[in-house]
Amino acid sequence: MIEDVGDEDLAGTLMQEDVEENAPLPQIASPKLAVSDLARRLGECAVLLDIDGTLLDLAPTPREVWVPPGLAKTLGQLREKTSGALALVSGRSLNDIDLIFAPEQFPAVGGHGAEMRISADSEAVAVHAPPMDKELKRRLAAIAKLSPGILLEDKGYSLALHYRLAPHAEKAIYEAVSLIRADLPNAPIEVLPGKCVCEIKHSGFTKATGVRELMTHEPFRGRRPIFLGDDVTDESVFAIMPDFGGLAFSVGRRAQGVAGHFDEPRDVRAWLARLVDDEAAARR
Repeated sequence: MIEDVGDEDLAGTLMQEDVEENAPLPQIASPKLAVSDLARRLGECAVLLDIDGTLLDLAPTPREVWVPPGLAKTLGQLREKTSGALALVSGRSLNDIDLIFAPEQFPAVGGHGAEMRISADSEAVAVHAPPMDKELKRRLAAIAKLSPGILLEDKGYSLALHYRLAPHAEKAIYEAVSLIRADLPNAPIEVLPGKCVCEIKHSGFTKATGVRELMTHEPFRGRRPIFLGDDVTDESVFAIMPDFGGLAFSVGRRAQGVAGHFDEPRDVRAWLARLVDDEAAARR
């Protein structure tokens, strides 16, 4: 379900019917209430979407996620209605994102901001993201041997230890990472706790730095971003939405500083589909 508000809050959350062209996006308490206003204003918005846990349901392993029927079509329609200003924002690499959504390709910020593609047919570029030291990566990768069920994922710019199949190993994983960091206090790394995953990446870039860079390029430049995310790693993007006059929505939890939240990914998918339908209706 999508978070809702009572009728008594309606006047304070919805915009007036006649909206000035450059007025800020509505500061609403529910994405359900926002959809009509946002649909009318898609032409001035950029739609930015996290993948795992936001667009797609989480799976036991990263390779088991799947794209439900109709989602790629909805994303393609949103890309068209925003004149190309739709992007996926993920901790996954661009190559991994493309495999999941194949044969479709979308603009994307990948690797927690390490790489970026401005349009579906443009080349991927690294954004101030040096690769992780090979010896450090080797030591971190050895943590996967602590228990059966710990899955190692090498993303190039980062290393992820998934323990959804071995939840009992969570404490041991983080303790092992802490010991390595203590042994290498000057190593420029950052630990990203997630949903049954411990990810270690080079410091100096985040999803937020990637989104900031994305928003300097056409067709994103000058637009108001709408960002949806579910995880701790998305909080840096939530925090910068006011800088662009944009809105953020969290998924699965009520994150601080967001305009509203969705209970689960299927609610996000339904909302995006309605956004497309309402925009088409508003043009008739």
